[in-house]
Amino acid sequence: MVDVAGTHVTVERGDLSDPDLFERVLTSEALELVADLHRTFQPRRAELLTARRDRARQLDAGGSLDFAAETKDIRDDPGWQVADPAPGLADRRVEITCPTDKKMALNALNSGAKVWLADFEDANSPLFENMLAGQANLQDSIDGSLAFSQPDGKAYALDDGPHAVPVVRPRGWHLPEKHVLVDDEPVSGGIFDFALYLLHSGQAQIDAGRGPYYYLPKMESHLEARLWNDVFVHAQEAVGIPRGSVRATVLIETYPAAFCMEEILFELREHSAGLNAGRWDYLFSVIKTFRTRGEDFLLPDRNVVTMTAPFMKAYAELLVRTCHKRGAHAIGGMAAFIPSRRDAEANEKALAKVREDKTREATAGYDGSWVAHPDLVPVCREVFDEVLGDRPNQRDNLRTDVAFTAADLLDVKSTEGDMTEGGLRNNVSVGLQYLNAWLGGSGAVAIYGLMEDAATAEISRSQVWQWIHLGVEVETEDGQRRAVTREWVEHVIDEELDRIRDTIGADAFGSGRYDQAKALYAEMALSEDFAEFLTLPAYERMP
Repeated sequence: MVDVAGTHVTVERGDLSDPDLFERVLTSEALELVADLHRTFQPRRAELLTARRDRARQLDAGGSLDFAAETKDIRDDPGWQVADPAPGLADRRVEITCPTDKKMALNALNSGAKVWLADFEDANSPLFENMLAGQANLQDSIDGSLAFSQPDGKAYALDDGPHAVPVVRPRGWHLPEKHVLVDDEPVSGGIFDFALYLLHSGQAQIDAGRGPYYYLPKMESHLEARLWNDVFVHAQEAVGIPRGSVRATVLIETYPAAFCMEEILFELREHSAGLNAGRWDYLFSVIKTFRTRGEDFLLPDRNVVTMTAPFMKAYAELLVRTCHKRGAHAIGGMAAFIPSRRDAEANEKALAKVREDKTREATAGYDGSWVAHPDLVPVCREVFDEVLGDRPNQRDNLRTDVAFTAADLLDVKSTEGDMTEGGLRNNVSVGLQYLNAWLGGSGAVAIYGLMEDAATAEISRSQVWQWIHLGVEVETEDGQRRAVTREWVEHVIDEELDRIRDTIGADAFGSGRYDQAKALYAEMALSEDFAEFLTLPAYERMP
C-alpha cells in the first residue's frame, strides 16, 4: 500500500524481471497524478461507458447511425479551426507503429519515419512489465541512452538521427489497469498510460523542442473526446507545463465515431493534432455494430475488403475533408504487409501492394500514413514525396468535391467479394496464433505475411460469430455451399490447431499457450452473446 494524497493506492508489483522498473516508473509523484486523475474523472468515464452500452442496445433494437442534429451548429460553423501543428508534427508523411520494447523502439526511432507511434494499445500485450518497461524506454529514448543487445551479441542503439518523434497511444477508455487500484477500484488503463508519460517525459519532450503527443483510440462519441480534453487541461496544470503542450491525434476506428469526426476535432481543438483512419478496428466495429442485421451488413472474407469498397472510400475521403476543413492533419491507415528479406518475389509483391495503398492515400489528400516495418518507410516516403514535394503537408487540399452522406457510410452491402471456407479458416488460424502470442506478452505478430494486432484478432472472431448467428453459407474448398455452424467451427478450430502444430513443431507448440488461446477464441466466437471486446476477457487471464 502506498499512501497518496490522503487515499490508499494499491499497486500489485507482479512478477517483474526487472524490479527496478517499479521504483523508476511508479514514483510517488506518478501515483499521485494517477490517483488525482482517477478521482476526478472516473465517474464521467463510467457514465460514458454506460452510454456506449445504451447506444449498442438501441442499435440492436433496430436503430441506426447518423450525423447528430444536436451538433449541427458545430458542423455548420465555419469560424473554428484546430491549433496550428505542434513542433515536430507539421510533417508526418511517414509514421511507423510498433510496441515500446527496446528493440522495436530503436528500429522505429532509427527508421527514417517522421513519427513513431509508441503503442501501449493494439500492438502491445498489456503485461504489467510491458507497460512499465515501455515508459522507461520512452524516457531513455529522449536522453539518448536507449540501447539493446541480443543474446547473440548483436547490439542496437540510437543512430545520429534525426529520429522519429514519439507519439504515445494509451489504452482506450474501456480498458482497466488491474495492477493499480485507487480506493479499491482499478484505474483506467488510458489514464495510467497517459499520466506516466506526461509526468516522466512531458517536460523532457518540451525541452527537446517537441511535446507530449498522443494517439487516442476507440472513441465512440465527441463526449469521450471532451473527457480527454478535460483530462489534458487538468493534468497539464497539475504537472506545471503550459496548456496546449499536449497534442492528440484521434483514431477514427469505430463506426459511431465516423459520424462525429468534426465534433471530435471541435472538442479537442486546442490539443488536436488531427485524425487517423484506423481501418482494421473500423472493420471490426462495422461487424460489431450491426452484427445481427442480416445481409445489409455482411462483409466478405476480411482480407478482400479494401479501402476501395464504397463504404470504406466514403469513410476515408470524408475524414480528409473533415480534417482539412478545420486545419487538422489527416493520417492514413496501416500497411500491414510485411516485406521479406528472404523471398524476393514475396517482397516485391508486398512492396507493390504498399505502394498502391499509399498512392491512393496521398492522392486522396492524406498528409501521411502508417507502416508497420522499417523496410516500408522508404516506399511510403517516396509516394508522399511525389505528392507533397517540399511542403510539410497538404492541409490546403480541402477536398470540397467530397460530399458523402450517412447512407454512403452505411453502404456495406455494396462491398464486393465472397464468403469462403478459406476466409473462415484464416479467421480461426489468425485468431488462435495471435491470442497465443498476446497471452505470452507479444502484441504485434507476423502471421501469413501480415502484421497482426488486436484489431485483426477482433475482426477474426467477430466475423465468425456473425456468420454462425446469421446462418451464413460459405463456398467450401471443393466448390460446394455450406452453412457456418457452431459444430463446424469447433471442428475447424481443432483442424487449424493441428496445422499450426505441424508447421511450428511439437516442442514450440507445447511451450506456447495454445490451450488458453483455443478456450478464449472458442468462448468469443461460439458464445450465444457477443462480447464487447476480446481484450477484456483476455486481460483477465493474464497475471
